[in-house]
Amino acid sequence: MSFQDHFSTKAAVYAQARPTYPVALFDRLAALAPHRELAWDCGAGNGQASLGLADHFQHVYATEPSPDQLAQATAHPRVTYAQSAETAPALAKASADLVTAAQAAHWFDRDRFYAEVHRVLRPEGVVALWTYELCRVAPDIDAAVFRFYTEVVGPFWPPERRHTETGYREFEFPFAELPFPEFAMQHDWTLAQFATYLRTWSAVTRFSKARGIDPVGALEAELHPLWGPASRRIVWPLSGRLGRQV
Repeated sequence: MSFQDHFSTKAAVYAQARPTYPVALFDRLAALAPHRELAWDCGAGNGQASLGLADHFQHVYATEPSPDQLAQATAHPRVTYAQSAETAPALAKASADLVTAAQAAHWFDRDRFYAEVHRVLRPEGVVALWTYELCRVAPDIDAAVFRFYTEVVGPFWPPERRHTETGYREFEFPFAELPFPEFAMQHDWTLAQFATYLRTWSAVTRFSKARGIDPVGALEAELHPLWGPASRRIVWPLSGRLGRQV
């Protein structure tokens, strides 16, 4: 599978509008890792997970194939960003304590990625792949967003997107599996902020390119009387696969 670039055209908006991962997730992953020397964050995008890992590891090696995404990454003294796909060419064999892929593994050539994970992880090292799908706001809002997701932009989702709907359960996972912890992202957003987030969806980008219009505007108008002027609590449950090198 070659690199599929669904997000570079909106890299700046992506960096501002995507939800951030809970601190407790990184606390848990660091506690499982055999040491806290090196973490490799693959498919790092603009470094959202990389920065969370940097609070726990001496060095984070963050790889991302899109130069536009890397251009939006926040600098950190313990994070090294590198343009690369599912490989970590700068990392030595058995050097990493943790490998992560946040909302990215469904785009990977996983055979290639798994071979590289086995190469760079030290014995008892940990690998974590996580994803999130539709958020939860309130039943009436959720129903409207689901219709938008499935009917309006549904035909424009890349086929790999289906893996996020199953929490990666259908993936082969050649590691000693551990239970994936129950965490969720949460943000209080206005409707305008939520609409900006929706515009980062790959299906919305593809719809706009094919049809020449922004589909989010109509949904935003539909949600306006339901949302109200204040911020709403939005929840994205996380799911994924967690394992250890054996």
